[in-house]
Amino acid sequence: MAPVLACAALSMVGCARTGVTEPAALKALSQQAASTGGSEVAVPSMQKLAPPSPLVAAQPSPPPQCPADSGWSCPQQQRFTAAADYISRHVSGQGYLSVVFTDRQTGKAWRVGPTQHEGWTASTIKLAMATDLLRRQRAHQITLTPTDRRDMAAMLHSSDNAASDRLWARFGGEEMLARFRNQYGMTRLHFVPGFTAKTYWGFVKCTADDLAALLNYAFAQLDAADRAYLVSAMRGVAPNQQWGVWAAGSEQRPGNKDGWSYETDAYGKHWVTNTIGFAGPGERYLIAVMYQVDPGGTLAGGVQAVSDVVALLFGVPVPAHITVPAPDG
Repeated sequence: MAPVLACAALSMVGCARTGVTEPAALKALSQQAASTGGSEVAVPSMQKLAPPSPLVAAQPSPPPQCPADSGWSCPQQQRFTAAADYISRHVSGQGYLSVVFTDRQTGKAWRVGPTQHEGWTASTIKLAMATDLLRRQRAHQITLTPTDRRDMAAMLHSSDNAASDRLWARFGGEEMLARFRNQYGMTRLHFVPGFTAKTYWGFVKCTADDLAALLNYAFAQLDAADRAYLVSAMRGVAPNQQWGVWAAGSEQRPGNKDGWSYETDAYGKHWVTNTIGFAGPGERYLIAVMYQVDPGGTLAGGVQAVSDVVALLFGVPVPAHITVPAPDG
């Protein structure tokens, strides 16, 4: 191989016998040089033939639908588009579905739908209760007994209403809701009027932005040990909560607190299917989804819709595999 390579390197002075064809322009120049007795001949064009520059891989421009300055990767932007398209096709005109998807690493949040629309919290408010109990215990403001701890675990695991009632009666009331608003960022949270038990945890409304604020507080402000407790509890929920954020897929190690209820308000009699939680390495992504289902909709349909939206946000095929809960959460 050495002679051939040397020949290639010396192609400017002619090396046709090695099998490398001498370019016609160079051949003419060689003949001209011979006729002048070997004196220098100007080579105005060939003098510019510098050694080839190293090849540099072309950097593809992001597709038009993936703005480079958005702060999100192109695949994630495409997942956002898929989720938004799903909502437009399956939910538009059939209720109020809103999503807040937050990247804890960058601090950026993506929103779709009416994230300031006030809707029933259902049992998602139980995560606020657990957050409040853990924070106050850590601050030595309350003492959680073993029974209280069991109730909190049941409230998170299976969304146990009786356990939630006991904790609300012992530590709750209107003062608890005020802390949710003033300390945890749930500024639009409020009791719904018209009920005999005016300050019951189950008679409250908030927005998807409020639930996102609660998640942000729990993951940024709680003591690390208390946050670890919530992560473990939300990863270990019972089958009746294995939908919603759960649809991110086991590879994402999700955890969630779901809420579902049948409510009556000016919108009519309708189902509510909400899901809040986390997914991704190091619980990187926080997800809050609220769906005030159309009065003509069903519990199963609402559960499927919010689960499919989350699945699309993580590139999981839909329809998502879900467990539809009994209608009492």
